[in-house]
Amino acid sequence: MSLLFAPLSLRDVTLRNRLWVSPMCMYSARDGIVTDWHHVHLAQFASGGAGLVVAEATAVVPEGRISPEDAGLWNDAQRDAWRPVVAAIHDRGAHAGVQLAHAGRKASTFAPFAAGRGSVPPADGGWVAEAPSAIAYAGLAEPAEMSERRIADVVSAFASAARRAVDAGFDVLEIHAAHGYLLHEFLSPLTNARSDRYGGSLENRARLTLDVIAAVRAEVGQGVPILVRFSGRDAAPGGLEIDDVARVAAWAREDGADLFDISSAGLVPEQEVDVHPGYQVPLASRVRARAGAPTAAVGIITSGAQAERILADGDADAIFAGREWLRDPHFGLRAATELGEDPARLWPPQYIRAHRA
Repeated sequence: MSLLFAPLSLRDVTLRNRLWVSPMCMYSARDGIVTDWHHVHLAQFASGGAGLVVAEATAVVPEGRISPEDAGLWNDAQRDAWRPVVAAIHDRGAHAGVQLAHAGRKASTFAPFAAGRGSVPPADGGWVAEAPSAIAYAGLAEPAEMSERRIADVVSAFASAARRAVDAGFDVLEIHAAHGYLLHEFLSPLTNARSDRYGGSLENRARLTLDVIAAVRAEVGQGVPILVRFSGRDAAPGGLEIDDVARVAAWAREDGADLFDISSAGLVPEQEVDVHPGYQVPLASRVRARAGAPTAAVGIITSGAQAERILADGDADAIFAGREWLRDPHFGLRAATELGEDPARLWPPQYIRAHRA
């Protein structure tokens, strides 16, 4: 058996393999309620051999949506809409996860394929974004600085959304602390100019992320795995570097997180990133070594052999992929065939004829 298709256990969940689907926003929800698009979109990856399918960044409060078309879990109607989607993933042999998120200063923007650009005006269904400090992302409206009371409300909202997610049937939760969204904004000195207990030192800047993890763990109990997506570096002068993130990951591990999904950048437009196959793998490897915790690697991982080498080298414990699953929803079946796996272990019986020449 290859490492890629070996099971991985996290708390009470044993995932059938280590090739997973990254959360990818579809900008296709209505009032935060997912639709048939999400059902077909996510279920196909389970049929295609994924071990874990993580649903898109799902807002814990209405103000936390990236766009008005984002999915949510701030009410029970949204929870109920997720249930058949999760059931379809389970029926196809995979586990289901959801990424709980707040977009911070990057909220209330037009979807990528919308006619508009930048921030959606309140008159057109937008809202005033909120952030650790009133520092705008280039091209977007200035956000409102969050009060400590509002910060506490957001922590509670993450816990409530986590409860709804578990009640909807999700097996795994991921906390989004990357890509320039709210928790990342608190973590980075480039976007956090606060002078209270949420600003200044790395310990203070990490407080919100750690409070969210602790609140979610207390809400869902000890059996549910909690992943955290971090940007391993800001890739901009004066921003977070990988050893800062590794320190935060070690603290997060103590507060109940189980595995760290390491991406990079997304905080500021002036970032400089050398994008190439596997370019973020060293970040996952560094966090794994420094924090003493499992990690998942992501970033232009497009073949079974490449993914297997990352695991064999000890750089990560699992592989997330995004665009490759969009290009080929049966990426898992293809990778398994490439690595010589027994087709009976993964291929749906309805598809097994396609495995044979």
